Amino acid sequence: GLSSKIDNISKKIFMLYNIDIVLTFYLLKRKKWLFLKFVLYVKMETKVNAKEKFENAVKTIIEIIGEDPKREGLIKTPERVFKAFEFMTKGYKADPKKVLNEALFESSNNEMVLVRDIEFYSLCEHHLLPIIGRAHVAYIPNGKVVGLSKIPRLVEVYARRLQIQEQMTEQIADAIIDVINPKGVGVVIQARHMCMEMR
Repeated sequence: GLSSKIDNISKKIFMLYNIDIVLTFYLLKRKKWLFLKFVLYVKMETKVNAKEKFENAVKTIIEIIGEDPKREGLIKTPERVFKAFEFMTKGYKADPKKVLNEALFESSNNEMVLVRDIEFYSLCEHHLLPIIGRAHVAYIPNGKVVGLSKIPRLVEVYARRLQIQEQMTEQIADAIIDVINPKGVGVVIQARHMCMEMR
């Protein structure tokens, strides 16, 4: 029927021109429901392809180190690793400024605000091995304060990306400066780096 023809056309267009063709396809058809259907198809297709590529890469790694990816204990390992990395790198899909702006309030307070011992888990960008530590974040308000729970959330956003400690420290401070515009900000991170301890 018409629906299957549209699906076939969408698939061919996607394979040939990727996502840049979406608006062109919409303008040619002048049918909003066709446009929405095509966009959903592209998103689903992209996610499936990414998952498949990731899992194939994990299988290759398992083979190269001398193991059998078809062994009972390893059959589902590629899928598990994909889900684990999807969670451990979810910070790329989060907007740190949006996190802070969700709880930004006017205030006459000018005393230092300090949130200590914020536990975090990250991945070293050089070896993809864990960084485990605690962050201490302080700022002096300048007419605005942010809800205390948003500071640990901000730390998590940057921790859930591939990182080096120096960069993460700077990113947290810069986000607070950009959104809160405080009189001063300080960030201290203490961490264990498995790329040093495990190798």
